[in-house]
Amino acid sequence: MPNTQWIFREQPASEKTAEFSTWAKQLEISPFLCDLLWQRGLSSPQEMDVFLSPGLRHLAPPHTWSGLNEAAAVLAAALEQDTGPLAVWGDYDVDGITATALVTEILRGRGYAVLPHLPNRMEDGYGLNTAGIEALYDQGVRALLTVDCGMGDLEAITRAKELGMRVVVSDHHQPHATLPPADAIVNPCVDACPCPELAGVGTAFFLMAALNRLLPGTPSDLRPSLDLVALGTIADVVSLRGQNRIVAKNGLLLLSEGSRPGIYALKEASRLPGKAPIGAGQVAFGLAPRINAAGRMGSATEALDLLLAPDLATAQPLAAKLEAANQERRTCEDGILEQAVTQVEERGVTEGLVLADAQWHQGIIGIVASRVVERFYRPTILLTRHNGYWKGSGRSIVDVDLHAALTECADLLAGFGGHPQAAGLSLTEANLKPFTQRFSQAISKQLGGAEPLPRLKLDGHIPFGQIDLDLIREIELLQPFGMGNPQPVFCSEPLQVQKHNVFGKKHVSLQLQDPKSGIVLTGKAWRQAEALTPSIQGETVQLAFTPRLNHYQGLTSIDLDIKDWRLPHDREAANSN
Repeated sequence: MPNTQWIFREQPASEKTAEFSTWAKQLEISPFLCDLLWQRGLSSPQEMDVFLSPGLRHLAPPHTWSGLNEAAAVLAAALEQDTGPLAVWGDYDVDGITATALVTEILRGRGYAVLPHLPNRMEDGYGLNTAGIEALYDQGVRALLTVDCGMGDLEAITRAKELGMRVVVSDHHQPHATLPPADAIVNPCVDACPCPELAGVGTAFFLMAALNRLLPGTPSDLRPSLDLVALGTIADVVSLRGQNRIVAKNGLLLLSEGSRPGIYALKEASRLPGKAPIGAGQVAFGLAPRINAAGRMGSATEALDLLLAPDLATAQPLAAKLEAANQERRTCEDGILEQAVTQVEERGVTEGLVLADAQWHQGIIGIVASRVVERFYRPTILLTRHNGYWKGSGRSIVDVDLHAALTECADLLAGFGGHPQAAGLSLTEANLKPFTQRFSQAISKQLGGAEPLPRLKLDGHIPFGQIDLDLIREIELLQPFGMGNPQPVFCSEPLQVQKHNVFGKKHVSLQLQDPKSGIVLTGKAWRQAEALTPSIQGETVQLAFTPRLNHYQGLTSIDLDIKDWRLPHDREAANSN
């Protein structure tokens, strides 16, 4: 990423460092790990203990969330009246698919009829629509639960109410000025909630926990469904702190076990043993893209069927379909990215990038928008033509609230919704040019005229001589890493580059020696082959890196995950704060 600023996290005062020794003994960890926890905002041994051991006993009870029990009561009444199946309307991304699977699995397990419905990205678009509502009504549906959608669907929910349906909206997206006319709304962004950063699947999980207590009979054990909660939570890039950390950490244990046939088959398709340990990174870059590929390239229902598959014989052919769709997605993504970058280079880099092509695949443009942001570090919207409209996806940078920027352009849009960092939108041909200008102005207003620069936060210096298995295993106690809980990144001493190799066409491996200790370690820089050229061999560099364990052919070794690098003449930038 261009001109990345290296910024060291605030270091504790000397008296606090002395206190860490006492805390470390109490928690049976090292002062080094205590320091990392403190840098992540954990200011007491009690907070650190909950962070390191996020047991399910720390989940917030339903009564602490305003409106949750009321929504559960609406669903319980609808289910007990037995007026037809409960329709569960989800979304075609991982969060929406896992939320739909979670509700379907839990309620079917309690003996209730559930009709899951996932819209088609190409034909239906995001959210609810009146045609779909009317079709569900014709199938006997008289009660509707939305998951990971619904906050902006006033027209469709109004139609559902006109037809006499009971409607509960379970969503986590930012609300519009007018809330939908549902019987109940569960949204961590709307009501007082102990977990405001839940994903859609996390919101649905808490709703099911409340409902589970209200239904007659013996409550179900919801713990086996935590693998779905972890999968959707990690894939949706929400904060992995607080309640999200609890469900993600515990759900990853289930994902590692692979006891769900669909997960076992999906891990095999991802070239992982079905019962292999799995971390947040493998979920985000291995499992999630394959599930997303179903909704991007065809029908998300195949991914839903995979997650609900009763056995491996059913799951494996579905996993193979998702793998094929993911390969197709990769090819399509690379082609669109090349065209998008060309547009930027021809027009120049503006505060906000709006890129459009009528032939771009609607299911891919969101991923490509993220990669354009990586390349140019500007809020980016990609648009393609669909049913007479320009429809697209946007991704943002840390400094810019994308949803707020789109709100300033609302009069030019046919519709929009999302989060500060990601959003979807549609607009007419006539409004494309004025929107492009207004969007850039809205971004400039937020930035206050400053040029946005990516920032990399460093947790301190680590010489090669201190990197060993014990240190890395302590770092791993901070898992899962992600939004809100980034992987620790350290600054190296000056290192000599002994060898440079390219692997996988896009990635670079460096053999690095610390001149002081003579220790040699291997570092890997992912998707950096264009920037990290062979000319660096023989140079002295300073790295921003994360040490990690590399498991290969039964052997375990230490290598470095390279985040950024500096040549000697750039080194003063590494010392900026």
